[in-house]
Amino acid sequence: MECPCRSGREFEACCGPIIAGEIIAPDPEALMRSRYTAFCRDEMDYLQGTMVEEHRPEFNVPDVRRWNRDITWQNLEILETSADGDSGTVRFRASFRHKGGTQTLTENSRFLRRDGRWFYLDGEHETETVRNEGPKIGRNDPCPCGSGKKFKKCCG
Repeated sequence: MECPCRSGREFEACCGPIIAGEIIAPDPEALMRSRYTAFCRDEMDYLQGTMVEEHRPEFNVPDVRRWNRDITWQNLEILETSADGDSGTVRFRASFRHKGGTQTLTENSRFLRRDGRWFYLDGEHETETVRNEGPKIGRNDPCPCGSGKKFKKCCG
């Protein structure tokens, strides 16, 4: 099975061993890819464990799992990476489907290496202007997601 992180490698030779704890992520990009894959596979304990220790209490596993349940992750694109000593950054774009629409998240994530392991520190989201170039959908029109419901009762 191809790894969800879109590296082009098999899951067992890419993010699988990192998520399973068999090997450590060698750099910030590998950790970022494994974290994306963990979202795809609902591996919330791994996500929490790869955060810097001081931020772990903020990660509410049930809330994130509930939010993630409505998401279908579609693509990860690594835009830029850098590492200098014990700090690094990864700028990425992830696309996902949520409530019938495709959305994009672009983030510049920061990572720290502590005791030889990389950890996610935080991320700054880039805002993007979204322009709807199609016809306006009325509240009582059929929802474009194909559910058969009115737009106002579905994705609206």
